Amino acid sequence: MIRGRKEPARPNLDALFALPSAVITLDIDLGLTPTGTGSVCFRAPEGKAFADLEVEIRELLDADGGPKVEASADEFGFDWFTIRTDPADISTAVTDIHAVNTSLVHAGFGPQLLCSLFPFADRDANTGALVYLYKRGTFYPFVPKSNTQDKTRNNILELQIRDKLVGELPMELDTTRWFALWDAPGILHQ
Repeated sequence: MIRGRKEPARPNLDALFALPSAVITLDIDLGLTPTGTGSVCFRAPEGKAFADLEVEIRELLDADGGPKVEASADEFGFDWFTIRTDPADISTAVTDIHAVNTSLVHAGFGPQLLCSLFPFADRDANTGALVYLYKRGTFYPFVPKSNTQDKTRNNILELQIRDKLVGELPMELDTTRWFALWDAPGILHQ
């Protein structure tokens, strides 16, 4: 520790593997079930090295006959790799998203990683997500309110999710770091 500053939390990608048991808690206690979708958000660097890595990631995930990798970009210039399992399988989604994150880190692109996202839905098909902040090594819930004209969040449900999962996942307790991901893959804002 230099000048009273704490060392930043280190990412622990293996924390993703705690999600399958955590979503059981969400289902039983709050009626929220995983959609089987998983996404990784990053800032893609220019160049051949990254383009080659993208091909390798697609080949890695497609090799086992699992879900295809979808690549997209959002309005802010961030890139996303998304997989969708059918039927919904959170374990497969977690394993594949872990592989994407690990591939990016091992290729030297860890600093470009921002977050991983695992959407869930309630019984009325309203969606939200558990978001893993790569640089913090923590999760937080993001739940847009449904049936609203403006983009607002269901803060009460977000806090309930945090409180239910605080013993199962490394939860981000600083709510100022709970960024809104309105148009992220798998999030439906109606």
